[in-house]
Amino acid sequence: MRGGLNLLDPALMRRLDQMSIAAKSRIRGTMQGSRRSKQLGSSLEFADYRLYTPGDDTRQLDWHAYGRTGKPFIKLFMDEQELQVHLWLDASKSMDFGRKEGVIPSKWEYARQLAAGIGYLSLNRYDRVSAATFTNEVTKQQKLLRGKGSSLRLFEFLASTEPDGIGDISAAFRNPAILPRQAGMTWVFSDFFYEQGLEDALKYLLAAKQEVVVVQVLAPDELDPLLTGELRLLDSETGAAREVAMSSKVLQAYKEAAFQYTQTLKSFCYERGITYLLASTDVPAADFLLGELRRNGLVR
Repeated sequence: MRGGLNLLDPALMRRLDQMSIAAKSRIRGTMQGSRRSKQLGSSLEFADYRLYTPGDDTRQLDWHAYGRTGKPFIKLFMDEQELQVHLWLDASKSMDFGRKEGVIPSKWEYARQLAAGIGYLSLNRYDRVSAATFTNEVTKQQKLLRGKGSSLRLFEFLASTEPDGIGDISAAFRNPAILPRQAGMTWVFSDFFYEQGLEDALKYLLAAKQEVVVVQVLAPDELDPLLTGELRLLDSETGAAREVAMSSKVLQAYKEAAFQYTQTLKSFCYERGITYLLASTDVPAADFLLGELRRNGLVR
């Protein structure tokens, strides 16, 4: 079995088969999808046929046309449309943290699972999906895929990537060439531990007419560390070290600073119409995908 298949449990995939992304803005694409267009009303109006291609939903086959011609045709409707969904994963070294064998995945492993789930349900509903990893630049990219049959390619892409490098989200998104050219939905998975540049990066995505979803992936030890004594802490990206006496007072100050940081990010997102989600890696990915996304109106 290829590694990409291990990202999602088959039982979870069956649950995701019944869901679809609920984008705020419906974007007419260049190909027919399964998303209702506001411009053309709410009723399904037949438009045309096209030949079946791998990945299409066989439920849309016109069996009468097949009986007449011997060729598999798919029905197209005027008010169907596609959504372009872009998945961006922070591949900096700080994401390779939090793993507890057999108990909790690392932030990177967890982010890949969430991205795989969102990508799968999008492809299953005929939206187009791209994926990319970044540090201070785009490190790897999977161009737009379409159709459920493309899920394996997405999974294999995600499974083939590993965190390595120093993160600089502003530098990564500053290049206009890597930004989506068509309005759509962009999901960014990261711990968002940046000293600067984060707000600029999100503004670049908004300027590219993206409905942005920020998923802050954090390990339980980052939210509520259980550390005591004299410690030497290392920066996972720069290797810089700092000696710390981890007292209850220091821990409390850290927790308050961590809470304030996440709240500041959340407030920034809220003020600009960006959806913010906090994803703790001790919550099963299935629970996040099936519960948290629905509670926030991101899937239906």
